[in-house]
Amino acid sequence: MESAGLRLSPWQAGLLAGWGLFSTLRIYQGVAFAWEDHWARLAADAALLHLDVAGLRAEAERGLAALVEANAAPEAVARIYLIRNHGGLLAPPAGGAGLRPTDLLLVTLPLRAWRPRAALRLQPHGRHAAAPLAGTKTLTWSHNLVLVEEANAAGFDDVLLLNERGEVAECTSANVFAARAGRLLTPPLASGALPGVSRKVLLESGPRHGLRIEEAVLRPDDLRAAEEIFITSTTREVQPVERIDAWSVPQGPLAAAAAAALRAEVARYLAAHAARAGSGAAHVHA
Repeated sequence: MESAGLRLSPWQAGLLAGWGLFSTLRIYQGVAFAWEDHWARLAADAALLHLDVAGLRAEAERGLAALVEANAAPEAVARIYLIRNHGGLLAPPAGGAGLRPTDLLLVTLPLRAWRPRAALRLQPHGRHAAAPLAGTKTLTWSHNLVLVEEANAAGFDDVLLLNERGEVAECTSANVFAARAGRLLTPPLASGALPGVSRKVLLESGPRHGLRIEEAVLRPDDLRAAEEIFITSTTREVQPVERIDAWSVPQGPLAAAAAAALRAEVARYLAAHAARAGSGAAHVHA
């Protein structure tokens, strides 16, 4: 559906209360990279938020493929939104609205030009790791957007969030990696980090590319002692960090090595996708 044809109903609890989920995907050569990982995370989070996603994966696959083609977006960013349409205090009149349990909204966006190196602002109590929905990518995202807007106004690119124990969790839209003695360390999910897909790809593929990557609890002092720091996300891939607050971060070779590893995994995924398409097997081409 054309975006101009969309409508908002007062009964759409998901939009009005932030009851839903989203995921950001990178489109390479018309293919949604790591589609299976993105959907697996959406499905797991949907169970936690009581969202009915029955049948929506196939609909999302078809819709995303059509959208990438219609928007001529072979190199782009895509967003998937799952929006709950019932529940809460505002229940539609019996037989009135005819809303289906969960709406699926798909959009494509141009690629963003990220700076070569990021400046981060440290934010205490930015994540509550013990919260029951910690690590879910919900529509209730305004707390992150406010922090980023304030950080941008102060000359920073993103915010590095600490949890209630003073541990490093993540940025508002990226996971963080710190280098120490030739190893790459990233906070565990128990610290409040969202299970980013780029983070997952690097953790799983690192050994194939000669990278030693481990989960480890990190605190600000660990970052100050790091040999280099970088952040990862679907849209930025790998972005080295130049400073956190007022202190400079050293540069090193591991950010470039991680970026090369991630790009190699993208190429590997695209090659596997092309092989499936050539054999006529079922596949997701956007």
